[in-house]
Amino acid sequence: MRSMTDVRRYWISLLRKICEMPLELCASDRLKKSMPVEGKKSEERRKFTHLELLGRIFCGISPFLELNRESPSTDPEERKIATRLSEFAVKSLDVATNPNCKDYMNFKEGRQPLVDAAFLVEAILRAPKVLWEDLDVSTKKRLIRELKATRKIEPYFSNWLLFSAMIETFFFFAGEEWDSTKVDLILKNVESWYKGDGAYGDGPFFRWDYYNSFVIYPMTIDVLRIISEEKTEWKELYVKVLRRAQRYAVVLERMISPEGTFPIIGRSITYRTAVFHLLSQLSLLHLLPASLSPAQVRCALTAVLRRIFENPSTFDENGWLKIGVIGSQPSLGEEYITTGSLYLCTTVFLPLGLPTSDPFWRDPCKKWTNKKVWEGEDVAPDRALED
Repeated sequence: MRSMTDVRRYWISLLRKICEMPLELCASDRLKKSMPVEGKKSEERRKFTHLELLGRIFCGISPFLELNRESPSTDPEERKIATRLSEFAVKSLDVATNPNCKDYMNFKEGRQPLVDAAFLVEAILRAPKVLWEDLDVSTKKRLIRELKATRKIEPYFSNWLLFSAMIETFFFFAGEEWDSTKVDLILKNVESWYKGDGAYGDGPFFRWDYYNSFVIYPMTIDVLRIISEEKTEWKELYVKVLRRAQRYAVVLERMISPEGTFPIIGRSITYRTAVFHLLSQLSLLHLLPASLSPAQVRCALTAVLRRIFENPSTFDENGWLKIGVIGSQPSLGEEYITTGSLYLCTTVFLPLGLPTSDPFWRDPCKKWTNKKVWEGEDVAPDRALED
């Protein structure tokens, strides 16, 4: 059995394998020149894919960077990796918002920039010191200017509403003028989509996919944890959303088979481990339901990581992610999926924002639900959430 330290190092090695090269290229203003753009409409989506990659990488790695700024690891290799990635991240934000750079990113053209600007600011809210305080004044001003440009983008009546709410929440955080009425209306709409037993519709209709974990819960939680103190109604909603999120986390954990696989259903399945974004987020925030121990979540997610990322064809010869779930499966990608889209998979790594002393990393490995059941162990029955 691997030690807990070895498991954490394994997670960090995967994070580095996925993120370091793209961030280094962006930091040195060479991303657009070097990055392949795979996809069914790759040329049409080329103008979006670079911000997709950057915002989604940041969304996943931000807690790891923040932890090692606030409390540098006693492991010199981990400290070195985190410092290097932090330097790349800060420089990448400078480059991405600078019109004089080749890697200046598109925050304005089309609708897609709204999506990835929201993932980017969600990352800042998860790592406010590294990704905000450590920016120079000029980069902050340029970033705010680019984010304000996204206000002109009309979101679809779906999970996209939360992208607008996320950006307005960032403005609140940054001390800028923000539209609290807009955020309130979005939260009310999302609330009206709740279908029961921990599941929201994506808009008025229910869909069998993982958007509750990709976007709906993580962004609703991050919006409310920042603004809830501003209004009693929001504080009450936050409590309600967290209770539902914990039920959905139970469902996600039960999706993981003894072999580390999970059901391939719904849109955007090539986001791979982003299926477990919510499970990782609640682990980071110490908000897992009582029925899920941090150690069993760690062991279940580690099994998923091994299953997906140890397949050599998941990456191309230069280390870029390929479209697919296991290896290269381009037919699984919808028309909006390109290379940059795939990097939402990094959200599974949120628990790297917890120190090695945290139970998530410290406690001995425990079997997850499906592993226990299919090995013949006695397990309590599942129960629906009544609310």
